[in-house]
Amino acid sequence: MKKERNTLNRRSEILQLLEKQDDISVISLSKMFDISEVSIRNDLTQLENKGLLIRTRGGAIKKKPSNFDLNLNQRLKKNYIEKQNIGIKAIEYINEGSTIVMDSGSTTLEVAKNLKGFKKLKLITNSIPIAEIVADYKGVEVIMPGGVLRSEMRSLVGSMTESNLLNYYCDIAFVGTDSISCDYGISTSIMEEATLNQTMMKIAKKVIVVTDSSKFQRRSFVKIADITKIHTIITDKNIPVEELQKLEKLPVELVLI
Repeated sequence: MKKERNTLNRRSEILQLLEKQDDISVISLSKMFDISEVSIRNDLTQLENKGLLIRTRGGAIKKKPSNFDLNLNQRLKKNYIEKQNIGIKAIEYINEGSTIVMDSGSTTLEVAKNLKGFKKLKLITNSIPIAEIVADYKGVEVIMPGGVLRSEMRSLVGSMTESNLLNYYCDIAFVGTDSISCDYGISTSIMEEATLNQTMMKIAKKVIVVTDSSKFQRRSFVKIADITKIHTIITDKNIPVEELQKLEKLPVELVLI
């Protein structure tokens, strides 16, 4: 009983340390608590399993809150300037005559706003706001796959949506994300969004993730895909240095705006 209490106290102290600093190492914790590195690694693994931190090579980092779902209006207000700039940059990857697919994120909405200049383009999207914006663009044909309305994001989800998407082939999938990490890939707090994004990635020749830098070093409830399944990431220059260094070693194009 005493041993169990000591273990709980130690893990509590580890979490308190992470509140004061962004990362901790196994070596320093082993010296601090005068126990083996094996025991510390077990502590960190148990805390990660409970969703309280993120394990890294040689230690752990603070887990930023991400396992909750914001509605579309709330998302639109967060890092708006960065999302605008990402949207402007993203259309450089689109050619006339292309077929593209977009999910219902706030950053993909910014991409959609910049499609007005195209003369011939097909857009497949499950997002009602995106469809409403692009409906006035004469050169863009909008295709919506049907499905169940998810009111928070004003988007269509479910098995019908995914099944209908499989009837198409696309040049590019533009995908937003709640969380992104080189170690854990891209993820979201909503299961239906994850399976839908997986389907969009499956039907596209190229996958471009559009996300502001605040989403990095996070992990949400449901994994969408590994980083290596992405061709291009467009984000802002405030990306954490640790993630930047890891991405430079991977076969993924990183575009900073």
